[in-house]
Amino acid sequence: MNAEELLSQAKESCKKRGARFTLAREQVFKLLTRHSGAVGAYDLLDELKLIDPAAKPATIYRALDFLSKQGFVHKIESLNSFVMCHHFSECNHPVQLLICDTCGHVEEIQSSNLDLALRSMADATGFTISHQIVEAHGACQTCS
Repeated sequence: MNAEELLSQAKESCKKRGARFTLAREQVFKLLTRHSGAVGAYDLLDELKLIDPAAKPATIYRALDFLSKQGFVHKIESLNSFVMCHHFSECNHPVQLLICDTCGHVEEIQSSNLDLALRSMADATGFTISHQIVEAHGACQTCS
């Protein structure tokens, strides 16, 4: 899906949920669509300052928080960075990321089996999962 289709889908999703897709959020969203891999908040801030010189770290962090809560982006905790979700119509799906440590490419996969196994183990211990992101680091096919 291209950037304009993703943006249109995000706006429609926000409209249905009654969430405000402000100009700052839209600008950060568009910047994220330009990246195929993970990108840090301060890298995004540098890009945003080219559009809006008054942008501050809080601008980026607020926008990323909103976009994350809406299911449009995923935070990669191990890299302290963010990656676009390309199927965010399923905003509550479990997230599994394959992260190439060589080139930085991030591939989002969905394994029902992995999700089921994790939830079964959590249930067995009385743990309730509220949010799930599984990160696997290694080398992509190109870098292998």
